[in-house]
Amino acid sequence: MMEAPKTYPAWVFDNSEIPDPFCYGERAVNFLRHLKHPKSLRKGRQFALDPWMERIIRRVYGPRHEDGTRVVKTVFAMIPRGNRKTTLGAALTLLHSIGPERTPGGQVICAAADKKQARIAFEEAISVIREDRRLIPLVEAQDYRNRLTDKRSGTVVEAISADAKTQHGRTPTMTLMDELHSWPKRDLWEALKTGLLKTAGSLNVIITTAGRGQENIAFETYAYARKVALGEIDDPATLPIIFEAPPDCDWRDEAVWHLVNPGLRHGYPDLDGLRQYAREAENRPGDRESFRQLNLNIWLDHSADPFIDMAVYDLTAKPVPVPEGAPCWIGVDMSSTTDLTAVVACVVDEDENCHIVPHFFVPGDNLRLRAERDGVPYPLWAEQGFITATPGNVIDYRAVEQCIRDLCDRFDAREIDFDAAYAQAVMGPLTDDGYPVATLRQGWVTQSPALNELERVILAGRFLHGGHPVLRWCFDNVAIHTDSAGNRTMHKGKSTDRIDGAVASWMAVSRAVASEAKSIYDSETWCGVLLVLAQVAFGTDRPQGLTQQGFEAPSR
Repeated sequence: MMEAPKTYPAWVFDNSEIPDPFCYGERAVNFLRHLKHPKSLRKGRQFALDPWMERIIRRVYGPRHEDGTRVVKTVFAMIPRGNRKTTLGAALTLLHSIGPERTPGGQVICAAADKKQARIAFEEAISVIREDRRLIPLVEAQDYRNRLTDKRSGTVVEAISADAKTQHGRTPTMTLMDELHSWPKRDLWEALKTGLLKTAGSLNVIITTAGRGQENIAFETYAYARKVALGEIDDPATLPIIFEAPPDCDWRDEAVWHLVNPGLRHGYPDLDGLRQYAREAENRPGDRESFRQLNLNIWLDHSADPFIDMAVYDLTAKPVPVPEGAPCWIGVDMSSTTDLTAVVACVVDEDENCHIVPHFFVPGDNLRLRAERDGVPYPLWAEQGFITATPGNVIDYRAVEQCIRDLCDRFDAREIDFDAAYAQAVMGPLTDDGYPVATLRQGWVTQSPALNELERVILAGRFLHGGHPVLRWCFDNVAIHTDSAGNRTMHKGKSTDRIDGAVASWMAVSRAVASEAKSIYDSETWCGVLLVLAQVAFGTDRPQGLTQQGFEAPSR
């Protein structure tokens, strides 16, 4: 069995004592045990409160202050997909709507990114009520309004989505925030979080799988709960329940699966289904990352469907001397005058390794503001020489042009490929001076096969990038779109992401690979092969018109 992460909630399984001085934890468990569930296989359809769920219920409602108020105010439960998070959420909703935790005139909010997701726990709670004749007369369900009311206390349960404009007037006593990682913005979070402060004894429950990226409210909440779990923050009011695998674990190891999926010991999620998904993910980077995120709860870096495993990318981060004067292909991804422009040279050595020499340009004015917008340290990168901040509030295209000229002086430039957009100001002078300028279309027709070549070079360990941080950031931001025919194109994971360096890289590397592949047909070696074939075919020393260098024009 692998070693559990330090954030692992061992108390869920170790049968350690959970304080319950007022027996409120026992009361909550007994209430749930007497409910019925329409999908339960137990006798009388008894609500299936498996031991790990029961421990969580006891840990939320048992510990109390001397005055009887609940210690726990926020629950952050990060649990992989398929472990019946919805059932847990429905149980908590029922406790606060028709159960012993309800309060007169209370508001219970089931919130999610969209109405459909918000209704999942809400619908399961209603299905439990409808399964028990004793409960049906106690509630009024308005299904079309996503709302139910406990007639005795006036407590209202409502499912809402991320429409923050209509939520600031609420005073919730309990909120269930479902799949926080998929919330598009923080407005709904702020509306509900501030609303909870209006009522003493309120409870905020977050039940989610791991997410992607760090520029969102889900990561902020996860990062805080993780620090509480690690003991870096002393906050008894926050209960972190974080089932996450280590980022560097072997994602195919079933011991890891059992560690982070608390329901596996009870038969869910389906183990054979996980095995099949893992087999398919072996050769599908997008599926592999989804498996790591959703089934192993590993918080991923940035892009929605990554182009390459960044651990593989990092294997060639060690700086290696670039062969001066070697053949070189240059990719240029010009931006608008206010964004990031990338110039990437692919220098090919005798062993067919691709040495990547990247240069980046941004406007120098408001550099710190740009850094805050994009979430990266532009000022530090500029100070360290990883990026060129040209004076003014727009990129000085003359600096980009001079960079390309310097690369051509340093290496044997065979081709300079531009994305035609915004490129004319730099292409024109270079073309006039006889540089090997070309344009490369950005559609799937050119990009899909080029991505295959770039991926092959990276996986083969021949993409020698030297650990350039800006280039790595660009690759980490890449999201791959695959159409129904299997054609792939690069996209940004988020609007603030920049992938210019990755785009310039596929341009340079793909053209280098294509040119190197064609070169054998243009070489003296190939002409020598033709000569031998001709000798065999014609039985002569040399057929007329063929030289060691190729075919001659016939003499007149």
